[in-house]
Amino acid sequence: MIADVLADAGSRMDRAVEAAKDDFATIRTGRANPQIFQKIAVDYYGTPTPLAQLASLNTPEARTIIVTPYDKSALKAIEQAIRDTPNLGVNPTNDGTIVRVTFPELTAERRKEFVKIVRSKGEDAKVHLRGLRRKSKDELDALKSEIGEDELARAEKELDVITRAHVDQIDEALKRKEIELLEV
Repeated sequence: MIADVLADAGSRMDRAVEAAKDDFATIRTGRANPQIFQKIAVDYYGTPTPLAQLASLNTPEARTIIVTPYDKSALKAIEQAIRDTPNLGVNPTNDGTIVRVTFPELTAERRKEFVKIVRSKGEDAKVHLRGLRRKSKDELDALKSEIGEDELARAEKELDVITRAHVDQIDEALKRKEIELLEV
């Protein structure tokens, strides 16, 4: 029973760390990265549809992304969705067949702004991990009558070790992203 609770907590925390890393990838750096468009939803015939399902994304140059829609009628909607996305700071151009997105150089001020955003997302991920830890601890406390206090204390220590390892993974990903953002 204890092993099940700890394994469940570990797998949930693994998913939370991956979600945080994906979230970090959506913050743009000086280079163009198709993952930045990962969370953009395009209004396609009245339905919010992920951009990746409507178009292919290519990076021909360091600061340019070419968006080639599978359905040319979605071109305007794709262009508008990219333009309306906050924190991108880009102005896409549409030539009738593709959307070209050129990323301007980031100013030092803008880089620091992005670092603050990434730190905020990192803190949110850590709060989520602590919530998962609290839920798992409650599950262990519910087992107290069946397992005894010594086993419960050992399981809580093991849960703390699992939590700390996952928090460290988020801190490491955060540190890498900050270095990437501040790199000129």
